[in-house]
Formats: sequence, C-alpha cells, structure tokens
Amino acid sequence: MVVASVTIWLRRVGARLRIWSQRGSTVLRESSRQRVGLVAAGIAATLAVVLVVTMMGGSDGDNGTAVAAGSEKQAAAATIDIAPEHDSDDVRPDKPIKVTAAGGTLTDVTVQGKGDPVTGSYSDDKRGWKSSGTLEPRRTYTVTATAKNPDGKVTTTTSRFKTLTPRNGVEIIDVTPMKGETVGVGMPIIVTFSGPVHNKDKVERALEVTSEHDDAGAWRWLSDQQVAFRTEEYWEPNQRVTFKGHLSGVRAAKDTYGTEDFSRKFKIGDSHISTINVKKHTMTVKENGETERRFGISAGKATTYAYTTASGVHLTMDKGNPVRMKSPPHIKKGDPEYYDLDVYWAVRISNSGEYVHAMASTTWAQGRQNVSHGCVNASPENGEWFYKYSYRGDPVKVTGTSRDLEWNNGYGYWQMSFKKWKKGSALD
Repeated sequence: MVVASVTIWLRRVGARLRIWSQRGSTVLRESSRQRVGLVAAGIAATLAVVLVVTMMGGSDGDNGTAVAAGSEKQAAAATIDIAPEHDSDDVRPDKPIKVTAAGGTLTDVTVQGKGDPVTGSYSDDKRGWKSSGTLEPRRTYTVTATAKNPDGKVTTTTSRFKTLTPRNGVEIIDVTPMKGETVGVGMPIIVTFSGPVHNKDKVERALEVTSEHDDAGAWRWLSDQQVAFRTEEYWEPNQRVTFKGHLSGVRAAKDTYGTEDFSRKFKIGDSHISTINVKKHTMTVKENGETERRFGISAGKATTYAYTTASGVHLTMDKGNPVRMKSPPHIKKGDPEYYDLDVYWAVRISNSGEYVHAMASTTWAQGRQNVSHGCVNASPENGEWFYKYSYRGDPVKVTGTSRDLEWNNGYGYWQMSFKKWKKGSALD
C-alpha cells in the first residue's frame, strides 16, 4: 500500500511539472528549464529515499518506525568510585574504605598493604563494599575493584593512598595474666595503656576475649589508662583463653591513635576455691568441687579495723617466700602492736596487707582463736602446701567478720554484682 501510493503521487507531480514547463516555455530560458528539471529530480530522489526507508520499516503493524540495521543499544560500562581517593595522603586509619558501583555490580575488591589483611563485606545488592576494622597508621594501601555491567562488560578501577602518621600514639604496655600463665577460675584480664584513653568506646570495641567454652563477660574501666575484664560466672576450668587488642589505627583521643595490636594467650587451670570461716577458725580448699584439704587457721584479732580480716570474695594475687611485714606507720617501735618480721609461704589476697601464710608461732591458736594482724595464719605444713597449690586468680571466700572487702581492693572484683560491673563499660 505504501509503495503504490508513493508511485501514484510521483506520477502526478511529474505530469504537473511537464504542463507547467510547456505553458511557460515562451518566457522560460533554457537555464530555467534546467533548474525546473533539477528540482523535479531532487524531489524524486528524496521520495525514493523515503520509499526505501519506509520499506525497511517492516509491516503495517510496527507503526512505521524505522530502525537502522545492526543498531541495537548496548548497556554503558559500569563505573566504580573508591574512597579514599587516589593519591590521598594523611588518611585517617579509623575511617573505612568504601567502594561503590553504578551501572553494574561489584565482583571483586582487594586491598593490598603491609600488615594484617584488610577484610570487608559487600552490600546486599553487590553495589557497595566496606572495609571492617581499622587500617594501620603510616601505611600505603592499594585498592583494586572490579565490576560488571548487565551485558557482562568488566570494569576495573584502582586507588592508592597513604594513612597518616599519628601526632600521638598509644599502645598496650601491660596485660595480666602473663603469657602462657595458668590461672584460677576467678582471674580477671587487666589491660594497661601507655597513655590516657578518652574514646573509651572505640578502644573497648577493639578488645576481644575468646575462650574455648565461650564464657560470657564484660569490661569495666578502672581509670583512663586501665580496663579490666571479668566473667559473669567463674571461668570454666581447664581451657585456653586468648585476648586480642586490635588497637592499631583506633582513635583513642584527639590526634592519638593506636600504633600496634596486641595478643596474649593463657590457660585456666583446675577450679581451686577456698572458704575461710573466721568464726570457726577453719579453711576448706576444694578442687573441681571436691574437698582437697581442710585445716585450722587463725585470722585477724579484730581489735582495730586494720587488724580485721575482710569478709568477701578475694582472689589470690601473688606469692612471696619470704615476705617482710611491718605494722602501720603510725605504730612506733616499742608499742605492743608494733611488728617487723619475715613470713614464709605467703600468698597475697588483697592490697590491704592480707595474706594466707605459714606462721609457726601461732600454731597454738590455729583452729581455736583469731590472733593475727589481719592475715590468715596456717601451720608451716599447710602454709607451704597452699603456697605451692595455688594459681593466681583462685577465689578465697572469707566469712564471719564485721569488715567487708572493697571491690577495688586488689582483685576484689567479685564483690560487685555482674549487673553493676557492666555499668563500668563504655558500651553499656
């Protein structure tokens, strides 16, 4: 139909041109005739092109739309954006690397640099990727990201940047327990930093404790430079524990960053739990729930507050053989309460001068009467046995006195409920 209509129209135009040319032949010059002929030829050529294109358009059902052969539209290549930007300097190590793709999805992201590997995760739609943890200060990193558009075309982008050199650094300078130490079921983990920590929440998130029995616990800040971890219940005995401080790159305070990570492994030994009944003058030691030994003791005579053995849950802290003990400074030599002597097989249980130790001169009172200056006296035999038997961090429960152990006296942390203990966390 389209071809026939165009043909008829061409014939009519040609006829009219011939008539017009004949009628005006007396006044038209030869050049004018030539111009008319050229106009007619131009119109015919134009219509011929229209005809060809129309024929290529297909059937009546396609609304006459013309599409050039082989001109199917292809999807544009995916684009990738990486932050930090290429060649950036002084990048904050606590800021994550972010990679985003437009017009496609990410297929691979790698980060190269010295130190620990940098890991991350993709968004659900695979159009984004974000690093986890922190970077290390004073490091050069190279990020390479690959994306693919819907047609499968691959795009790769690379960014290289440097992290800043901290104006001030902070590091972990001490961790209790010691490396490889076997400790008791009540043992805390105490971490000491080289300088004040003001962003406690960020630093606390970087501290990790794992145990073979997944014991639950929490951190409590003791000061700006020290934090302690305590389990909710006593550690399960006979297992390994690992502490990790992922401190490198953590912003601990203004212009202050962690400079290196820290790791410490130790072991929880058998459960050693001792109970001292001051009123009955006895000490009972249980191992994994079974009574190991029971013997008579003599506790503080309680004539003063200082000479009263504190009630509550103590932990064994350290040992000495011998340990020199002196009376308080206000008691002078010649006073009946004055003393200055060495004691043997001494196991410390607080910071206020309380020990479980051997004392041969009070064996007559052990099991009968409390005559000490606040320590727990045992016979030389029992004192030596307890000294050699104890781990650091073994619970020693004292009952029957008018004085309570303060939660922050030595390792008196079990004097505080776990609910209250957790309130000392920066993340609570």
